[in-house]
Amino acid sequence: MIPAPDSWITPCPPERGGGLWVEPGGFHVDPTRSVDRAVITHGHSDHARPGHAHVLATSGTLAIMRARLGDGAGLSQQPLPYHQPIRIGEVTVTLVPAGHVLGSAQVVMEWRGSRVVASGDYKRRFDPTCDPFEPVPCDAFITEATFGLPVFRHPPVEGEIARLLHTLSVFPERTIVVGCYALGKCQRLIAELRRAGYDQPLYLHGAHLPLCALYQEQGVELGDLRPATVADASSMRGGIVLAPPSAMADKWLRRMPDPLPAYASGWMRVRARARQHGIELPLIVSDHADWDELCQTVKDVAPGELWVTHGSEEALVHWATTQGVKAKPLHLVGFGEEE
Repeated sequence: MIPAPDSWITPCPPERGGGLWVEPGGFHVDPTRSVDRAVITHGHSDHARPGHAHVLATSGTLAIMRARLGDGAGLSQQPLPYHQPIRIGEVTVTLVPAGHVLGSAQVVMEWRGSRVVASGDYKRRFDPTCDPFEPVPCDAFITEATFGLPVFRHPPVEGEIARLLHTLSVFPERTIVVGCYALGKCQRLIAELRRAGYDQPLYLHGAHLPLCALYQEQGVELGDLRPATVADASSMRGGIVLAPPSAMADKWLRRMPDPLPAYASGWMRVRARARQHGIELPLIVSDHADWDELCQTVKDVAPGELWVTHGSEEALVHWATTQGVKAKPLHLVGFGEEE
């Protein structure tokens, strides 16, 4: 008899490690506290925590963890290429691209004929900086729902990049400063600007430089990047600067020549957020699936059950049940927006 998915994979309370506990494998997926054995989906800080004894992930994710966590990246680090199965305890584990950021992976777990896929974070749009999402049919699909409401429908990224470049042409005397997350969003924006034909130097806040260098070491070409922290301010006039969201409200921004604040995030669909932070150019660019893509992914995967986590869980659960899919929220603790 094939075991039910929830008989061998369960949400784990934070005091016991958090994330997902895979009983027959003796490991956690994306634990929120240090554990003995961890399988990590990607390098964002709410999924890749420090202090684990044994870590399994793609080589890209491990490189990101070492860059961000140093010695805390794991006492033992085991890289696993995409599509190469490995046995952990009684469970066969395979990593499959998630399309979220460099090295991001879905965790495909199989035990006694039962297959469960933990998506981690994912998107379905083309991204020059990472491998695209691959649907995997399964008995249970564990999906994120960061943008799990019908209001969240992301426009094509090409249109948002065109808006950015048009604004630059209209205000050549200003410096466009784009707030964007350091891992994934920054590098994707750069790659999309290059794809749109923008070949001028791009200026980076110091917090963005190390991960951009890592992406380039991993074979992702980003072109001419220069540190904004030491650049002559006048040289940045009429240019584009990428900075962490935290810098947008900091005195650092004021050293830019006539800065025009922009922000790249799926949350820019909510105009009140842009107004609240004084953003003149909200760019709706997300590394997460929007509502339509979440729904399409469920159709593509065709799971026996849908488990929904970190985001607007109830809306996606309700939609799935109207489609005849058994669904439930997981209410996992410790995962944030990372947008």
